[in-house]
Amino acid sequence: MKRRNLSLLPASVRFRFIHRDLLDTEKSLLQDAEVIFHLAARPGVRTSWGAEFETYVRDNILSTQYLLECAGGARALKRLVIASSSSIYGNSPAEFAAEDQPKNPVSPYGVTKLAAEHLCSAYATQNDVPVVVLRLFTVYGPRQRPDMAFQCLIHAALTRSKFVLYGDGEQRRDFTYVQDVVSAFLLAAKISGPFQAFNIAGGGIVSMNEAISLVEELTGDSIDVDRVRPQTGDVRNTGADLSKSRDVLGYVPRVSLCEGLKAQVDDVERMLSQLST
Repeated sequence: MKRRNLSLLPASVRFRFIHRDLLDTEKSLLQDAEVIFHLAARPGVRTSWGAEFETYVRDNILSTQYLLECAGGARALKRLVIASSSSIYGNSPAEFAAEDQPKNPVSPYGVTKLAAEHLCSAYATQNDVPVVVLRLFTVYGPRQRPDMAFQCLIHAALTRSKFVLYGDGEQRRDFTYVQDVVSAFLLAAKISGPFQAFNIAGGGIVSMNEAISLVEELTGDSIDVDRVRPQTGDVRNTGADLSKSRDVLGYVPRVSLCEGLKAQVDDVERMLSQLST
């Protein structure tokens, strides 16, 4: 599926795909980079407990520290933009979390993302690495990785299979369309000044029950929902205060949840059609 997502890019002479562990990447590869977008990480809240935590430390903390070391020696670097997560806030007391409020991650994954942010701040302050951090809120859209809720939900609707829902469905998320995230990264690459962190969200909060109903409406199929107990580390609600992102970055989310989900439904339909031929 990941290879499929890359299928159009090799045709461009401006694209080179290097499949490599970040910790095994030569520093010289980044020496002439003007902008670096860092999205390499071990995702997932539920799998970050227990023995897997060591992998999260390696992929989210050590890899970020190594990249910051590489960035410090990049001669032409103007901006390093790093993807962080709304998970650093935990169960925020405010409906809309602001960047300067206390951080209280409730999962090992959230802890590693917050640690990576602290590393960014340290390297920016002490080594003048030009870092910007974007805290992403529940990203969705076409070509989403297969374990994410919306991809599973749409697949269940189109194949008439079961969708496992953790919790009562009243947990609320600030869903963010992938194209809005791309826009945010491009905006962050252009700003100047000291280290800063920004919330990047969709600007509209809905419950999972509402999202399920919307997918049923878009696909024309009812979904067999298997409701199970909440998973440890899942936060109840997420919501972003976008004031700083709007005022400093110029970021404004453009794609509504209905529009974004329609695009994702169309993408999953195409994928299933290709697999059946």
